[in-house]
Amino acid sequence: MSRLQVSRVNKSFGKRQILDEVSVSFETGEIIGLFGRNGSGKSTLLKCMLGTLKADSLEIRIDGEEIKPSEVIPRQKIGFLPQETFLPKEMKVRNVIPLIFPEGEDQDKIFYSTGVAAFDGKIVGKLSAGQLKYLELLLLAHMPHPFLLLDEPFSMLEPRYIELVKELLLSLKSSKGLLLTDHYYRDVLEVANRSYVLKKARAYEVESEHDLVTHKYLKINNE
Repeated sequence: MSRLQVSRVNKSFGKRQILDEVSVSFETGEIIGLFGRNGSGKSTLLKCMLGTLKADSLEIRIDGEEIKPSEVIPRQKIGFLPQETFLPKEMKVRNVIPLIFPEGEDQDKIFYSTGVAAFDGKIVGKLSAGQLKYLELLLLAHMPHPFLLLDEPFSMLEPRYIELVKELLLSLKSSKGLLLTDHYYRDVLEVANRSYVLKKARAYEVESEHDLVTHKYLKINNE
């Protein structure tokens, strides 16, 4: 079991403070949900954790060892699924997989994963939103990072692929820790062990839809 602790994250853009002393921690074997309205700082927090956006201040520890943000990517400790695709759109899926996994068991596992045979002959740019996101998650799942940050993995997916993604995320708990943010809050709550909501630059723990209403992320009766 490995533990990721991110403490005292502060980030401002000009005079606007987006993150104010935000702290989150989780372990391999856990899925953590992160909620917040648009502009609340969800993607900003993920990028600060990854080191691709410089925080005003933060502390990252993995198993008690402090890691500089600039070391996160080179040391392959935290993987990231962005909202925008990271795959070459002009290549066929069957050629992209070997590009990332040239040989071995991981390549075979991806090719034989549920549903991949239905689109492995397609060009990446022609995949549906669900097929593309599912493929990206499969590729990340077989990389060595013990922790994954997922920015809106359910957004705009077809129902079939939402279920495939949820099944995949739950299967990853045996070896990884996941932090995911998405407005499809019911799907997030279904897979998450616990969750946070960002509000007015601070992070608050939430356990249910009722808590999301209390923190004014949701309106009463979802109206």
